[in-house]
Amino acid sequence: MLENQFKSVYEANYPKVIRLCLGYTNGDTILSKDLAQEIFIKVWQNLKFFRNQSSISTWIYRIAVNTCLLELRKKGTVRLSNQLNHLEQSNDNFSEEKEAKLKQLYKCISSLKTESKSIILLELEGLPQKEIAEIMGLSHEVIRVRIHRIKIELTKCVKK
Repeated sequence: MLENQFKSVYEANYPKVIRLCLGYTNGDTILSKDLAQEIFIKVWQNLKFFRNQSSISTWIYRIAVNTCLLELRKKGTVRLSNQLNHLEQSNDNFSEEKEAKLKQLYKCISSLKTESKSIILLELEGLPQKEIAEIMGLSHEVIRVRIHRIKIELTKCVKK
């Protein structure tokens, strides 16, 4: 029973977790996959202790954010210039202008303070602000204001 539950949780949440990891690692695919694997090992080990006080995806995001932050603290900041290869190797038909803007956005996000980076990556993932507040341990009002400020900061940064 637990294996079936884990399989469905994994399938539903892996794409979101890997995108979150890519955001923290500035697009380093190998490190992101390692982090995602570590996150789901933790999910598997603790799934029986999940208390349903929040949604399972909120619980997994909290594990993911904490795991990514711990890894970044261990290794220091990941250099952006070496980690954008996945964008260059992409088979998508991005125009050069869109690709340049995307690279600039990644660069701007990587320059944010750790907490702001966590908040905006969760926002970009499409999580409701109330869920972001729960994951970050802040009030919904604080998250709403910070997201607004981060978006202004990123807009200025991308336009430079």
